[in-house]
This record gives sequence, structure tokens and C-alpha cells, in this order.
Amino acid sequence: MEVTLNCIVIDDEPLARELIKSYVEKTPALKLCGCFESAAEAVKSVVAGEIDIVFLDIDMPMLNGIDFAGIIPERTRIIYVTAYGQYALQGFKVNALDYLLKPVSYAEFMSAVGKAVKWCSMRDSYETQTRGIHESITVKSEYRLVQMKIASITYIEVQKDRVIFNRTDGGPISSLMSMRDLEEHLPSDRFMRVHRSFIVNMENIEVVERGRIIFGKTYVPVADSKRDEFFARLGKS
Repeated sequence: MEVTLNCIVIDDEPLARELIKSYVEKTPALKLCGCFESAAEAVKSVVAGEIDIVFLDIDMPMLNGIDFAGIIPERTRIIYVTAYGQYALQGFKVNALDYLLKPVSYAEFMSAVGKAVKWCSMRDSYETQTRGIHESITVKSEYRLVQMKIASITYIEVQKDRVIFNRTDGGPISSLMSMRDLEEHLPSDRFMRVHRSFIVNMENIEVVERGRIIFGKTYVPVADSKRDEFFARLGKS
């Protein structure tokens, strides 16, 4: 099976950036989705979760490569391309797949790409296997155990000490759960916490108006801190 990985290149040095860009463009397993001179400029592109690999410099102004690693999605991996060998230990601590020292040869680049292809193939296989497990969720409601189809959930809201599941195929279900625990049980590729009091099923969103999600007569707010990620994910769905 052929694998094509979405990637971006981030480096504040023009020559180094263009070199890695040229390597990406002549590698069939890679698709270039963006080229940036700073990590800060790339944040919006990477938080949407559609980027597989980031070719990333470390020593950059505003937001360095180590700090940037802390804000990217879990399914995205980094290949560092840097002139500084002393950051290698820190790089591998943030799940970097490889650490390349400039100037990088195409052979070194391709060795790192091989690791990326292998890792992403294993990731995709795992996601395929576990997606079937997450087709339903069982919650305790009063003295009953209620099993709900994941696809039927539109949004979940906090009301005092309870969470309320709103669904397309039945009335609301109330349960004594925390939002944090609930987030761990819902597939992150389909659900997003858009506000401290709301989690939404991205696949069931039909109308967004003035920064609010509309489900029937309910208006779900999107927090300012979640706005960029929400609209990036919405545009990919």
C-alpha cells in the first residue's frame, strides 16, 4: 500500500528551508502542505490535525522548535533539522522521529522519511482497529446503564454536577461524569471541547452562525481560545 504523508517545513533560514522543501518535492511519499519561516506562523496549519510530519528547526525567534512540539496534535510527529546537536536529547523527549544536523544530505533525509512512513503506517493501522471499538459509549444514568451510539450524539453540556448527552435518536441522557473523564472516552478525531461547558460531535455540525454552533434551538458557544482550532477542523470535515 502506497503511503503519502502530509508535511510542512519550518525554518527561519531561507537556504535551509528551500533545501528541505526541494527534498520534499522530489520524494513521492511526501506531500508539501506549507513552508514557513517561523513556528508561530505554522500553528494554525498544524493544529487542524491533518499534518503527519513537521520538518522543524529548533533555534528560531518567538517560538522555538522544542516549545512548538508541545502544542502540536498527538498524531503529528517531528523530524528536527538543526545546526545544534546539543538539543538532541530534548528533541527525542518530545517524540521526535529523527534529529538531522545541517547540512542534511538527501540520503539522511530519506532515512528519516523511512522512519516517518513506518510510524505513520502503524498509527493509521491502530486508528483503524480502534475506531470500531468507539462506535458506542456506556454511561450510568441514575440507576441504569445506558448504551449510546457515538454517531447519535450531537453535543454534551455541563449542568451543575452532571453532563447531559443530547442525541439525534432519543431524548437527553444525564450522567454524573466529569468533562475530563468524558473526553478520555470519546474519540478525539470526532469530538472537540469547544467551551469549558460543551463538547460537540464535529460530524453532526450543520450550522455555524456568528461563531456559535446551532443545534435546533440551542446555541453552543465556541470559546475564543478554541476558535482557530475549531474552524480549522470544521474546514477539514
